[in-house]
Amino acid sequence: MGENKESMLTLIILGAGGYGRTIADVAEQTKKYADVKFLDDNAKGDEIIGMIADFSDFIDQDTEFYPAIGNNQKRIEWIRELEKAGAMIATIIHPTAYLSPKAKVRKGSAILPGAIVNTDVEVGEGCIINIGAIIDHGTVLEEGVHLAPGAIVKGLNRIEAYTKIESGTVVERGQL
Repeated sequence: MGENKESMLTLIILGAGGYGRTIADVAEQTKKYADVKFLDDNAKGDEIIGMIADFSDFIDQDTEFYPAIGNNQKRIEWIRELEKAGAMIATIIHPTAYLSPKAKVRKGSAILPGAIVNTDVEVGEGCIINIGAIIDHGTVLEEGVHLAPGAIVKGLNRIEAYTKIESGTVVERGQL
């Protein structure tokens, strides 16, 4: 009794490369998941439970999936594939990230340590807000956007789907 239902969840990450390992680390720090496993076609290890194509074998009401695919468009394609099969899609938010209560974050996105997502920001599906990235007020990130570590998007911008904004880039205030 009194157990947190969320702590019973399993997270299965598609891809056990560097980004997949980062997502696993962040997911563990959220304390939302009782178990974190990988599906990967090349990697070996105890936490690799199968090939990516086998994902449907693991779909159940206590399992969320996250496609840790660096290619922005392919990450969105995997979200669609997982949804079509009836899988729940994880949204991963590190405890040290600032997320305004007035921001909206769609499923399949990851907000990593030290990132800031300010007031009235909309983060589309499958976005990566990497370590220390900043998104200021009223900005919209369409699906599959990746803000690299330390990227800054000033207020009132709209960032097109699948765009990658590199580290150190400052996107000046927009006109939304």
